[in-house]
Amino acid sequence: MTTLETVSEQRCFDGVQGFYKHPSTACGGEMTFAVYRPPQALSGARRPVVTWLAGLTCTPETFTIKAGAQRVAAQLGLILVMPDTSPRGAGIAGEDDSYDFGSAAGFYLDATQEPWSRNYNMETYVTRELAEIVAANFPIDAEAQGIFGHSMGGHGALTLHLRHPERYRSVSAFAPVSAPMQCPWGQKAFRNYLGEDRDAWRQHDASELVRARPSDARMLIDQGRQDQFLEEQLKPEIFEAACKEAGQPYELRMHDGYDHSYYFVQTFIEDHLRHHAAALGA
Repeated sequence: MTTLETVSEQRCFDGVQGFYKHPSTACGGEMTFAVYRPPQALSGARRPVVTWLAGLTCTPETFTIKAGAQRVAAQLGLILVMPDTSPRGAGIAGEDDSYDFGSAAGFYLDATQEPWSRNYNMETYVTRELAEIVAANFPIDAEAQGIFGHSMGGHGALTLHLRHPERYRSVSAFAPVSAPMQCPWGQKAFRNYLGEDRDAWRQHDASELVRARPSDARMLIDQGRQDQFLEEQLKPEIFEAACKEAGQPYELRMHDGYDHSYYFVQTFIEDHLRHHAAALGA
């Protein structure tokens, strides 16, 4: 059994916001994550759980502090899980050289290329190792799990849902990197983590995945029209076309005046939490 250490716990909207750390086999070192338990879970009652995947440069604190999600999660009885965005301090040369690759930029996949494959196994970490730790230590309903995220984390939410629909019954995203094979962020990450095999890249590109294996879940995606990364990095129109081609249920909402920041996330976070609560029967 993995040893779970409590870093801190605070009362929040009659629930508990906690931060935790543990040794990780998948990532070869210590990992940290956050969990919000709503008041309904404090008696031990099993509740639906939604995992949030954050974007480039973020930590487990980013969403926890900036999104304003706990108030609504408390009302709906949703447990929230916030993992880190990558291993930290793995000792790999170059891991801290740029904001869009390495530390805080794990892209929620398992690297196949040395030296990254030793530590950068975020798909296994999120979908297996962390999921097992959360199930063993918190009162989750294992049959009612969802996933959502922002930017790089939106990419992760879409791809991990499509790759693991049996685990994540609901999915949504804010400003996701939805066609990473066709944008600089994705190309840089895929080339370094996965090598030059573009077939391997396709297995982690939401637009390619949805064409090959659409899910039954209705995807909710919010995107700001004033997002500075919209045209070069995010490309929601490619993902929308793929959803239409595959018959994937989805709703893409484009919002005038909104950018890529957590002010945008705050504005629509309640809609996303209610989307997951309805899908998971909260």
